[in-house]
Amino acid sequence: MTTRLNLFDLSQKVDYKTELLSGLTVALALIPEAIAFALIAGLSPLTGLYAAFTMGFVTSIFGGRPGMISGATGAVAVVIVSLAKSHGVEYIFATVVLAGVIQMAAGLLRLGKFIRLVPHPVMFGFVNGLAIVIFLAQLDQFKISDASGTLRWMQGPALWLMLGLVVLTMLIMWGLPKLTKAIPASLTAIVVVSAAVIGLQIDTKTVGDIASVQGSLPPFHIPAVPFSLETLQLILPYSFIVAGVGLIESLLTLNLIDEITETKGRSNKECMAQGLANIVTGLFSGMGGCAMIGQSLINISSGARARLSGIVASVMLLVFIMFGASLIEQLPMAALTGVLIMVCIGTFEWASFKTIGKMPTSDVFVIVVVTLVTVFLHNLALAVGVGVVISALVFAWENAKRIRARKYVDEQGTKHYEIFGPLFFGSIHAFNEKFDVSSDPQEVVIDFAESRVADMSAIEALNTLTRRYRVAGKTVHLRHLSPDCRKLLQQAESMIEVNILEDPTYRVASDLE
Repeated sequence: MTTRLNLFDLSQKVDYKTELLSGLTVALALIPEAIAFALIAGLSPLTGLYAAFTMGFVTSIFGGRPGMISGATGAVAVVIVSLAKSHGVEYIFATVVLAGVIQMAAGLLRLGKFIRLVPHPVMFGFVNGLAIVIFLAQLDQFKISDASGTLRWMQGPALWLMLGLVVLTMLIMWGLPKLTKAIPASLTAIVVVSAAVIGLQIDTKTVGDIASVQGSLPPFHIPAVPFSLETLQLILPYSFIVAGVGLIESLLTLNLIDEITETKGRSNKECMAQGLANIVTGLFSGMGGCAMIGQSLINISSGARARLSGIVASVMLLVFIMFGASLIEQLPMAALTGVLIMVCIGTFEWASFKTIGKMPTSDVFVIVVVTLVTVFLHNLALAVGVGVVISALVFAWENAKRIRARKYVDEQGTKHYEIFGPLFFGSIHAFNEKFDVSSDPQEVVIDFAESRVADMSAIEALNTLTRRYRVAGKTVHLRHLSPDCRKLLQQAESMIEVNILEDPTYRVASDLE
């Protein structure tokens, strides 16, 4: 029986202690990130916290990758910041709802499979760029506001204290797994450093210094915007970008976790879940979001593999907002910063440095470009798009150089050109150089047994070539075209004139005859 509605794999062995502790760790790590991204977008902290809860809860239940964490993200915050400043938060809610509809449509159309077209060097650049972006975001924790509200670097004892607590957190995360893996190192680090700060009454920056996390249940709220064509024209471009950025970041994170866990997620199901989550988020006063690579890696590195950890993380986040705000606001930012820096170190593909001099220069170039675009423009969709385009152009150039032709004349005086390699827009010039129309005999056969006609440019090249032979009073035949090539030529027969030589059909005797 098909189990399309089976949300939980009941046959999966679940380590409940690990799932619960991992979820609690992620919930703590979500708080500063959600607040920071909301402030980046120019919104109240609660819009980020509500988004972290609703996105995480919905995708943990319905998503295509158990163990992956979703919430408010910097990629989405950067997209909506200008709209938030110009039109306010209600338009943000409407934009997020429409983005969710677009993402669900992508899932229904099964567009998630196209993430497979993203080359590995682009993945390297994406991961490295995000690791650097997450790391750079943590540097703000080493700054304080002066009397005018301007951020400036900490000085003296405050700076050394912050650095010491961050290093202590990192040392615990590095050393504890060498002793035991019974409890998540990240949660232990947060608890130990927080206990030291609170118990010794150390004066350092806390979560409460950034913003209050006190709130209630996310209120259901239909965006208060005019339901008009003008509103649609305004929010539609933002919605498409939010949807695109969200899906790209989510599906690339899904692929990354697939590699780490050596399991297989479902990309189209994740598209549907991300869309549903954004619709719910927009209707419950959230800023929208997508999968979070940092929190997902915290979860996976803590040993979580099931949906339970994500559900626990989102529910505990809501509990913190409603009942534990006073306690959470006492957590030192140094502990959370140390956890995220260790995540950056673990996320960065250090192996990419080994590719220099060993992999093609074009692959190294793609890694660097995608990383730089991600870091400096904070536009993940653009970074991935640029990487894919560069990789595609390099692939086309390399294949264009591989087209070859073997030539011979048979007993009847017919000249044969056996083509090797694909005929497409990039290889047309090299293809045309293979033929000597003026010196060829009256009959010419072009054999595509080891080639294929790939696009409209290739069809036009064949049309031009046959016309040249016809003007010279000679006949050219195309032979051994594959069925898809024949179909392509038949569809274009109103625009071109080519002579396809029908291949003989050979009957093979079978035991049934």
